[in-house]
Amino acid sequence: MSGKPKINAYANLRTLARILRSDLAGVDLLLLYAFNRTGKTRLSMEFKEEGKRKTRKNPNRTADTLYFNAYTEDLFTWDNDLENDIERGLEVNQASRFFDGFQNEPLEPAIYEYLNRYTDLDFDFKFEEVQQGEESFSRPVFVSFRKDEASNIKISRGEQNIFIWCVFMAICEQVLKYPDVYPAIKYFYIDDPISSLDDHNAIAVACDLAKLLRRAASRTDRDGAPAPIKVVFSTHHALFFNVMCNEIGRSKEDEPKVAHKRYFLHRPNGEGAY
Repeated sequence: MSGKPKINAYANLRTLARILRSDLAGVDLLLLYAFNRTGKTRLSMEFKEEGKRKTRKNPNRTADTLYFNAYTEDLFTWDNDLENDIERGLEVNQASRFFDGFQNEPLEPAIYEYLNRYTDLDFDFKFEEVQQGEESFSRPVFVSFRKDEASNIKISRGEQNIFIWCVFMAICEQVLKYPDVYPAIKYFYIDDPISSLDDHNAIAVACDLAKLLRRAASRTDRDGAPAPIKVVFSTHHALFFNVMCNEIGRSKEDEPKVAHKRYFLHRPNGEGAY
């Protein structure tokens, strides 16, 4: 960066969310770095809510953002099975539409492909049939984990987080693969996907994410017309942010370029304007 950086002040997160949406009209990706407690998670939710507001173009308040943040992680709750001490694993919140991605095709192969890059865990879903309108499909309700010959094992918080991240990445793959199935999704908003990860996995996740974002920027519909997914990515992790900037910033042979902007988000006094 040359010269003095430009600083813009915004009264609240709702205004800032609108600015980010306006910025994405001209670029494919926004990279935001911010310290903890700045308001990154709340900003991601304001961005999501802005896309659901009733307007002339969106009279049915259809969501246009697939997001990953602390709320996404909360859709999974660890159960130690204290009563029987046998069936340990992650319970899945059935109230969320997040798991509608399982409606189109099995996601396990894509989840495993990502998970295998970061850990040697294996997993098993337990499904239940759910009704959606006149149709029904199987949704996951529980996930157990195994390693080598051991099953129903207790896994670390970092392993839990990386598994949840791999589920999200698999659903993103669905959106990129089937644009006609997800016509309303226009944005990915990804906030701090690497909590509790070591630096090695943080770098690996950043590299994989950069590849997916390149594909999102160059997505087309079934007729070959441009149908890009615009992306906001935010983090407090300096190494992760640096790797993402490097991966997105450099030109790669046979891969599309990603037009992007980089921001440092802060609150000078810890309150008030952003």
